[in-house]
Amino acid sequence: MFFKSKFLLFLLLQCSMSSRAPPKALLQDMVVPPRQLFGPGPSNMADSIAETQSKNLLGHLHPEFVQIMGDVRLGLQYIFKTENKYTFAVSGTGHSGMECAMVNLLERGDRFLVVEIGLWGQRAADLANRMGIEVKKISAPHGKAVPVEDIRKAIAEYKPNLVFVCQGDSSTGVAQPLETIGDACREHNALFLVDTVASLGGTPFDADALKVDCVYSATQKVLNAPPGLAPISFSDRAIEKIRNRKQRVASFYFDALELGNYWGCDGELKRYHHTAPISTVYALRAALSAIAKEGIDESIQRHKDNAQVLYSSLKKYGLEPFVEDENLRLPCLTTVKVPEGVDWKDVAGKMMTNGVEIAGGLGATVGKIWRIGTFGINSNKTKIENVVELLSKSIDETRSKL
Repeated sequence: MFFKSKFLLFLLLQCSMSSRAPPKALLQDMVVPPRQLFGPGPSNMADSIAETQSKNLLGHLHPEFVQIMGDVRLGLQYIFKTENKYTFAVSGTGHSGMECAMVNLLERGDRFLVVEIGLWGQRAADLANRMGIEVKKISAPHGKAVPVEDIRKAIAEYKPNLVFVCQGDSSTGVAQPLETIGDACREHNALFLVDTVASLGGTPFDADALKVDCVYSATQKVLNAPPGLAPISFSDRAIEKIRNRKQRVASFYFDALELGNYWGCDGELKRYHHTAPISTVYALRAALSAIAKEGIDESIQRHKDNAQVLYSSLKKYGLEPFVEDENLRLPCLTTVKVPEGVDWKDVAGKMMTNGVEIAGGLGATVGKIWRIGTFGINSNKTKIENVVELLSKSIDETRSKL
């Protein structure tokens, strides 16, 4: 204790010689409390993934790091179920995947059809409006999906250049059916863009079989890696569209052809594009390795099986899922109705004091629901039963204070 005090005094004396005093907070150790993350993301990291964050840094063009990037590309092709050469990870969170996809696949004069089942359809439409793109939306009430027949009809009538669908909307917990949308897009010469940020690895998805032209996701959900990368994949049709644009892609950072070259997708000599988040790429490789060892289809089935555990546990305590049609529920993120007379925020706060995070609604669902994410290692029967038990107990305790 004596030596620690002397060291702090030494630091303060050193700082006193500076022209500006440093923030006192930065002279203290960082506080990172343990949390069980059962919200909509990020999720808890497995030890095998967390351990990668202390590994030595490599240069972003070192041959060993280039090999790791190659492993990541193979892993992403595996979980997306695609043979697309332009499959890589954008340096940025899941939202950067949306921006990368849209700035590459849309240009002025294009028509954009958005299937809106929650906040992320709204976000895609907002981004397109900022880009000066003509947007048409087809929407469903929150908690429901848009019938595929309605989407096919809208494609035939509107003749869009690009169609956006969020497979699993984290604001509502809805899983939008995707079958035959790709066929309609091909029939009417549209590209098909799918957001799998909250669904990849926990919900059936086959990019090539569904005729998806661009799909993006995120690392911090089912993959259990830190946020900071957005896996993405472009079909040959999408790359052809990008190569034949009338105007250059407005963003250098999100230029798919430049990124694809850096990730080794085009077979050409790598050009410097940006410094990748090295440690985050390590984590993504470890996360993809974990999925590969379990099997992508086995991972999806485990999430579906444990979703049933969650539904049964909710019923046991008199709680109801927000999405009434079980076939339209996202298996890895469940939305739960807030009972009449209950303050959702008080309940979530009570759970946080017990070291467990769940989240409230997002956008239009604020105050109406809780969101419980059971991603990756948190898709576990015992953990799920414990979380729902704690949710019920927290509801009772907050009610007793009213």
